[in-house]
Amino acid sequence: MLSLSRVFIMLLVLTFFGMLIAPIIKYNNVEKVYVNNASSTLKHIAKPKKIEAPLHDLKLPDFAHLKNVTAKKQLFFDFLAPAVKKENIRILEQRKQLLMLKSKALINIRPAEKAYIIKLAKQYKLNKRLSLKKKIAELIVRIDEVPAELVLVQAANESAWGTSRFARIGLNFFGIWCYTPQCGMIPNGRSGDDKHEVAAFESVDQAVQHYFFNINSHDAYKVLREIRRQLRIQKHPLKAEILASGLSAYSSRGEHYVLEITKMIEQNQSYIIAALNRTND
Repeated sequence: MLSLSRVFIMLLVLTFFGMLIAPIIKYNNVEKVYVNNASSTLKHIAKPKKIEAPLHDLKLPDFAHLKNVTAKKQLFFDFLAPAVKKENIRILEQRKQLLMLKSKALINIRPAEKAYIIKLAKQYKLNKRLSLKKKIAELIVRIDEVPAELVLVQAANESAWGTSRFARIGLNFFGIWCYTPQCGMIPNGRSGDDKHEVAAFESVDQAVQHYFFNINSHDAYKVLREIRRQLRIQKHPLKAEILASGLSAYSSRGEHYVLEITKMIEQNQSYIIAALNRTND
């Protein structure tokens, strides 16, 4: 049997040995954890974000870095107002021609005028079986102005005041979708089953024209066009706030979207008026 003194000496030796190797064990454990954490951190370091090249040649104002809200709003409306005004003028000229043709007897409509009506009817996808007179009547309902206030506020809302990816890269200030492969930009959150893209445009004029055509032709905006028609019949001005009530189909937010647009029209009147007045200079 081991003597008590031997046992005591062995315990002292083991204790001393334990004191010597403890820091080494601790160091190794800490080092292991450190290395594991480092490799884990490295795995989660994001790759440098690839800068997306614009799909147009236009140099846009740097809306995102303009911190003064008043200046940003005015710059945004000043930037888009000329294209909106230009498109409304173009559309009202077409409408004027259609109203003139409506007043004519069918027998007095010349072949060139008839071809013009048929071309517009095809563009706006009217029923081919409609008579010439009914084609003219339906085109008059569709080819009409959209108040600049409504257009500009929708652009501000849909593009986050010109700062959205789709506005910067594709000049799409209106959130317009397209369905032809490579017709625009693929949304980051698009699911695997979806095929839509967000349309890209080569100029602001082209983007604004597409917006107007969308409002004046798509079945989703029949309500807006009917409100506008009734206002014309009653000889009332085309008020942006009233027409906005026909936009519930423009967003999945429905009536909440309409209320938001209506509020934005009210809040931004002074900026919009100033921008439109500048287009007259």
